[in-house]
Amino acid sequence: MAVDHYENFPVASLLLPAHLRPAVAALYAFARSADDLADEGDATADQRLAALAVYERGLDAVERQRLADTPGLPPLFGALERTVLAYRLPLQPLRDLLSAFRQDVVTTRYPNFAALLDYCRRSANPVGTLMLHLYGTADAANLRDSDAICSALQLINFWQDVAIDWQKGRIYLPQEDLERFCVSAAHLSEARVDAAWCALMRFEVERARALMLSGAPLATRLPGRIGWELRLVVQGGLRILEAIEAAGFDVFRQRPVLRTPDWCRIVWRSLWMKSG
Repeated sequence: MAVDHYENFPVASLLLPAHLRPAVAALYAFARSADDLADEGDATADQRLAALAVYERGLDAVERQRLADTPGLPPLFGALERTVLAYRLPLQPLRDLLSAFRQDVVTTRYPNFAALLDYCRRSANPVGTLMLHLYGTADAANLRDSDAICSALQLINFWQDVAIDWQKGRIYLPQEDLERFCVSAAHLSEARVDAAWCALMRFEVERARALMLSGAPLATRLPGRIGWELRLVVQGGLRILEAIEAAGFDVFRQRPVLRTPDWCRIVWRSLWMKSG
């Protein structure tokens, strides 16, 4: 298993209360399918943007409660509307996801870390926001820490997927960092792991780790199943970072993933996480 796609939606987790599973499945279906529209297959950029516009129209229909009067929408919007109404979910996080997916269609480089974090704010943070709303725990402190965890997970995904993203024509490593560490596009095209590359990746790994740890207190602050779920998420992300380090920052030849021994360690660490 890896930190990937929208798998941080705990759709099938045993820790997810049964009554929330249909709601989480509805949100996951929306996010996963919209992400695939932006990222998978052979569609042109215009076709991808048009498909995402249909999803935006679907959110408008959900907001007006006029889904039955809006033809041409995917069936998943029925379950999404029921979930939004039942839990009084804000629609802005879903709109933010669509904004990030549209950006993926047209943006392949990020000038600096601030621009990358803005993308994370819309591509990853909505997941945590929606989960907190489902659990009725969406206060300001929880949302702040959730944003840190979700953005860290997105960064970790970028660092483990450098080679995959390069094949898609994308570089998520900030351009200012590439210049600072004297890393060029040739490093990616040649899978070059030299001193400059290792210095860059060490910097990015530490930055993602610091962000994750800044939000980690949320996992011990939230009660019950959601807290335990989040402990595993936090420790899983940290373990991926350790795997990147253990590979000598060579994310080209073997994508860091979590295996059974890693999960044993993650569970153990989760049990020993302390408040604060």
